[in-house]
Amino acid sequence: MADIDHRRLGVDLYNATWELLDRGDRSAEDDDALVARAHASFYHWSQVPDVRPENVGRGHWLCSRVHAVLGQADTAAHHAARYVAIARAGQVEDWDLAAALEASARAAAVKGDFEAAERYEAEAREACSAVADAEDRAVVEADLATLPRRP
Repeated sequence: MADIDHRRLGVDLYNATWELLDRGDRSAEDDDALVARAHASFYHWSQVPDVRPENVGRGHWLCSRVHAVLGQADTAAHHAARYVAIARAGQVEDWDLAAALEASARAAAVKGDFEAAERYEAEAREACSAVADAEDRAVVEADLATLPRRP
């Protein structure tokens, strides 16, 4: 299996996951494929010989987003918490912690725990203020703008 290009598969599956995430008319079978693609992307990234902590964290972020979109709050929270732990341990980009906290806020909101969601969002916004690159900051802020809100 040494001839498998895990990096390429990870990237291709990441993009394929977003193709399904962006569709509004997914079937139950599409949702199954969505989960499979996200987890397969995460797996392949984790097999890259020189994988960096941020790549693993971002794999958790993708899985968290998919499970949040599907209303699977506990699984979304698990992956978000793993990303937060990786980001807090360091050796990641300056925007990774903000993105990880956004995922935690989304998972909490999907669960209906809006108090926790608001705490995570506030933490994410604080972390976002320390992001040096305006484009990176804008990506996280755009995700924060789509968080589910209290009914």
